[in-house]
Amino acid sequence: MEFVKVEELDVSKPIMIAAMQDMGNVGSIAIDFINKSKDTRCFRYVSPPYPNYVVDKGGHIDFQQEKWEYRYGDGIIVFGGGAGQPQTNQELYELCQDVIDVAKVHSVQLIYTLGAFHTERRYGKDPRTLATTTSHELTEQIRKFGLETTPGQSLITGFNGLILGYAKANSIQGIGLYAEIDDPQVPQYRSAKSLLVSLEKLTYQKFRGMEELDEIAGAIDSEIDRMKNSGDPLYRP
Repeated sequence: MEFVKVEELDVSKPIMIAAMQDMGNVGSIAIDFINKSKDTRCFRYVSPPYPNYVVDKGGHIDFQQEKWEYRYGDGIIVFGGGAGQPQTNQELYELCQDVIDVAKVHSVQLIYTLGAFHTERRYGKDPRTLATTTSHELTEQIRKFGLETTPGQSLITGFNGLILGYAKANSIQGIGLYAEIDDPQVPQYRSAKSLLVSLEKLTYQKFRGMEELDEIAGAIDSEIDRMKNSGDPLYRP
């Protein structure tokens, strides 16, 4: 992994929001929207050593080198978004440790991560966001904000789970917010919006323009209905 500093960042004790692409693209949709809404600025980025895929453009191969950015705004550091996650455990561990190192340099007291929670519940257009934290005490605090916690015991894999373990191991408080999704293969914009609404409650940050997420979700619904009604072979019930 290549870690590149773009500029010095003079900020102390911000909150950090860190998430990467996951089921339904929920984490990356939310991160990319936060960066757009808060007009954040890149101060550091990470690139994997090799491209994760190539594109055949009809007789010749091309690729775009992935990178994941650290960005900052008013009182926040935002990491991740974009496409994909590290392809090996070693790369994932290096990335999580780098996020923790950046958090320590800037005295981050609390790391939020965002992701998806696959459910069989019929939630219509109103998916819930469920929360988990790095301590019992913190869990009790977020319940006072009216958030439900994740049910039972489960494994959370990938960056959006592992970063909480790294935070806890380094004595940094962490909160994971996971929005319900019913189809991991379809981008879930309403679930991303649910995350952002919960994040507003907990951080007192405001994210402009969330109606855009409803509009995109509606357009996706319309396209799925069109494919279903036309018998399009690409439609998967």
